[in-house]
Amino acid sequence: MASADSARPGFQLPLLLLAGFRTLIDDLHAELARQGHPELRPLHGFVLQAVGVDGITATELGQRLGISKQAAGKTVDRLVAVGYLDRVDDPRDARRRVITMTPLGVDGLRRSAEIFDRLRERWAESLGPERVDALEDDLRTMAAANWFRLDVPGWFGG
Repeated sequence: MASADSARPGFQLPLLLLAGFRTLIDDLHAELARQGHPELRPLHGFVLQAVGVDGITATELGQRLGISKQAAGKTVDRLVAVGYLDRVDDPRDARRRVITMTPLGVDGLRRSAEIFDRLRERWAESLGPERVDALEDDLRTMAAANWFRLDVPGWFGG
C-alpha cells in the first residue's frame, strides 16, 4: 500500500484522469468554435447525446442527466436560444412538449465525433498507438460495466 509521500500517491490517479479528460474536452471545444460552434459547452454534449434523434421531454432529460427538471429546462432554453434544440408538440400527446435536435445540433454532434477521432490520433502520434490502445483497454477493465452514462453533470453537481 502506497503512503501519502509515495512517488505515486493514490490521489494523483483521479486528478490525472480528470486532467486528460479536461485536455480532450478543451481541445474539442476550441476546434468546435473554429468550425462554427462557439456556443457549445461541455455540458451541452451530454444534453445533445441525451436528446438523441428521437427527442425527449424535459423530465426525461433531467432523469437521464441526473439533474432537476428545472436545471434541464434552463439548459434547454439556452440551447434553443442559440439554435441547437427545439421544442415541439408531441404528436402522441398534445399536452406534452418534446425537445428535439435541430440540424445545427446534429452538425455539432457529428463534428464532435470527427474531432474526437482526430484528437485520439494526435494522442496516438504522441504516445504511440499501442499505448493509447492499452490505455483504453485498461480503462475499460477498471470502469464499471455501464461506463457510458449521461448523468455525469448531476453526479458532479452532487
